[in-house]
Amino acid sequence: MTSRLVAGVDSSTQSTKVVVCDAETGEVVRTARASHPDGTSVHPKRWWEAFEEATADGLLDGVEAISVGGQQHGMVTLDEFDEVVRDALLWNDVRSADDAHELVGELGGQQAWVDAVDVVPVAAFTVSKVRWLARHEPENAARVRTVVLPHDWLTGQILKTGGGFEGWTSDRGDASGTGYWSPVTGEYVEELQNLALGRTFEVPRVLGPNGRAGVTEAGMVVAAGTGDNMGAALGLGLQPGDVVVSLGTSGTVFACHEAVTGDTSGQIAGFASADGGHLPLMCTLNAARVLTAGASMLGVDLDELSRLALGAPIGAQGLTLLPYLDGERTPDLPEATGTLGGITRANATPANLARACVEGMLANLVAGVEGLKAHGIEAKRIVLIGGASASPAVQAVAPILFGVPVSIPAAGEYVGIGAARQAAWALLGGDEPPQWRVAYEKELVASPEDIEAGAAVYERYRTLQQTMHG
Repeated sequence: MTSRLVAGVDSSTQSTKVVVCDAETGEVVRTARASHPDGTSVHPKRWWEAFEEATADGLLDGVEAISVGGQQHGMVTLDEFDEVVRDALLWNDVRSADDAHELVGELGGQQAWVDAVDVVPVAAFTVSKVRWLARHEPENAARVRTVVLPHDWLTGQILKTGGGFEGWTSDRGDASGTGYWSPVTGEYVEELQNLALGRTFEVPRVLGPNGRAGVTEAGMVVAAGTGDNMGAALGLGLQPGDVVVSLGTSGTVFACHEAVTGDTSGQIAGFASADGGHLPLMCTLNAARVLTAGASMLGVDLDELSRLALGAPIGAQGLTLLPYLDGERTPDLPEATGTLGGITRANATPANLARACVEGMLANLVAGVEGLKAHGIEAKRIVLIGGASASPAVQAVAPILFGVPVSIPAAGEYVGIGAARQAAWALLGGDEPPQWRVAYEKELVASPEDIEAGAAVYERYRTLQQTMHG
């Protein structure tokens, strides 16, 4: 029997990756990728050019449905003719940090935001970027009729190019990262749009988990799409007790949950998931690039950084890194820089510095796991994904610092696979997405003694954090 094919698009900060899968089994049939320009703002046309490059040479031949998993929060502004007003501000653009702080106060504080949309705005969120636009580029702000997210825009482009566009759409997962759509009520909050721009603006229609944004003239179903973290959750088929730690450009910690989180500290964002539930999530600006920076400081490549780190003892003989190299989102320290603490003549070695880079990067994410636990979300297992998860040093340190078993899935583009699974759901219908098997290649467990030593490393990290930043 001929396989029915679906495609998932992972449009991330750095690249577009397209995965074509068997709709029934999830088996990956073919893949392709194309790079994006570097930076924290970019014209959306660059994403479309990357999509066209990745799907050239018949990649989508025979594909019956497609879905886009895109980087969250990016602000794509459109005028009355649906033309892009200015380059999109991406999630990692921190110029809107002051605007986020002002928005929190203007609504009445963090509790008011949590009550309204289950998140507390930081620089990354779309609502903060809209306020920045209103304050710093009033002429551009006056031209804005519609604000969409990166995955919304790409979904629309697929339909505009292929025929079948009937208006901008989003999904509840990605919409919950705007700061003006509520996973509490399932509605947009006009008061928050007004607070950001000084007026309301057009927003995409939010589709259900297996909804269809449209169908192209060639008959290809275009699913709702979702945010990249929500796509990864779908691709991994998470079970109760699973907490994902993703180590890409950003670091994220998230888990599936049945209810809103209500975290007034702002550490855990109460996002919606792509399957109709909730996806409480903590995000850091600094993850894999911490290792790249460490390798650069030492004048070595990443393989040698890992080898050096494995040659140092747990705790790097007291050397501790706060890895806020690009500022930080969680904790909310957009202007912060990195701090190397506890340095002495005795521990000032390449091996200890390499180890401190690995431990510091992961300790920042241990805080996210602890935050989920504080809201009753059990962490029986860490599912470790993202480019930096392949590092032998990261694999050795992770079970020590997280203190629970760490599972590493077989190599794969899980955001794209999750988007493909959503496409299959839209194609095949049903109350649940199709059951796709996820293969795991490693199960990592630390000894009780090493876990105890890891707890001491994390405590020292927290002490340095409080000393430097309160």
